[in-house]
Amino acid sequence: MHLTNTLAEYGFISKLLHWLSAILLLVQIPLGFYLVDLDFGEERINVENIHVILGLTIFYIVVIRLVNKILNPTPKLDPSIFKGQVFLAKMNHILLYFTILSITISGILKKLFNGETLVIFFREIKLNDNFELADQFYNIHILSNYTIMVLIGIHLIAVIVHRLFFKDNLLKKML
Repeated sequence: MHLTNTLAEYGFISKLLHWLSAILLLVQIPLGFYLVDLDFGEERINVENIHVILGLTIFYIVVIRLVNKILNPTPKLDPSIFKGQVFLAKMNHILLYFTILSITISGILKKLFNGETLVIFFREIKLNDNFELADQFYNIHILSNYTIMVLIGIHLIAVIVHRLFFKDNLLKKML
């Protein structure tokens, strides 16, 4: 297996970053919904700390993925694939990146405007309290989470459709 992408397949780095993102999102999304229902106390603080650490990790991974995407060629799709499918796949990927960044950045800003301190890119950041802005970023955070669940669903359905109806194995490129 190649470390970087080739025109025929994804490399180890792309695959690792993809599956790390997927696993962390599959943990993070339910954890966030669990967190919302917790009463304030020690358990909520512990779960929230884990949620923040995972969220920041996802943020860093997505930034690295975007740099990797710029530096690496994307494997070519089979020329028989309908151009509309290519467009839809690219749009889904763009929206996935945008939504993940929206979730992570809105979560960061919610915490910061609530008067909390976060370490981002090895720098401690603290902003003045602004609870109105914190609430707005929380609403963006929630809306973005529902959006990502739809986009992940579309992503998974596309893989299944390709396997069952088009008889190609797109998933094999990412395994």
